[in-house]
Amino acid sequence: MKNQLYILLVFSMSIFAQESAEVTFINKTTLKAETLIAVDNFGTAYYIKNDVFYKKNVSKTITYNNLQLGELHSVNAFNPLKINLFYKDFNTVIILDNRLAEIFKIDFNLIAPYRNITTISTGHDNTIWIFNQDSQQLELFDYKTRTSRTQTVPIQSSVLDVKSNYNYCWLLTEKYLYMYNYFGRLIKKVENNGYTALAESNENIFFKKENSLFYLKKNSDTILPIKTPNLLINAFFVTNETLYIYNDETLQQYQLKIN
Repeated sequence: MKNQLYILLVFSMSIFAQESAEVTFINKTTLKAETLIAVDNFGTAYYIKNDVFYKKNVSKTITYNNLQLGELHSVNAFNPLKINLFYKDFNTVIILDNRLAEIFKIDFNLIAPYRNITTISTGHDNTIWIFNQDSQQLELFDYKTRTSRTQTVPIQSSVLDVKSNYNYCWLLTEKYLYMYNYFGRLIKKVENNGYTALAESNENIFFKKENSLFYLKKNSDTILPIKTPNLLINAFFVTNETLYIYNDETLQQYQLKIN
């Protein structure tokens, strides 16, 4: 009987230990940005302010702006050598190199068949993931050949966010989180319980729900909470085991420990 109680206790402690992730404060810095995009392993910050894209490190700040294309809707800096800027009002994507020089322009108004793009994210090689609002499909688009390498089946839910790496794309909708490989095959489908934004690091997925954060560990189907201080979370992202939280005034950095 004692052995059975001991086994039950150890099992219960193991389950409890996996119920959440903990964070340890590292530091915070002052940063004024409208939209914080990312901070890389070298401390370089990527952000948007007044429709200007900034790349800032300790030694210098460089910028890119394109007044002709109006509002800068979103930026994806997963690949710092091919940064994607999306100008939604003009249905156009600009690709920048690491010096923020323009290396490619994709005007979807001039590409047949016509695509009404609402979200984008980085793909492998010369591709970007795009969501076509008219067809309700996620496509892996090759911007050099101006063709889609793959398309998913139509998504029957409003899209909230999209993130990707070179191998997979995660599409967050009001109903589900979808995970696709670069062939467009659905790998995973997880119910969305109120999450509105996501981040990805090493194929671990992180979610924002109101003012709380959660994570979905690689090769798991269970979403668990992250214990964070009571902070206003305007933007968040994860680089390896470092969690960044931005609240419009300061960028706070935490060591993230996932059991």
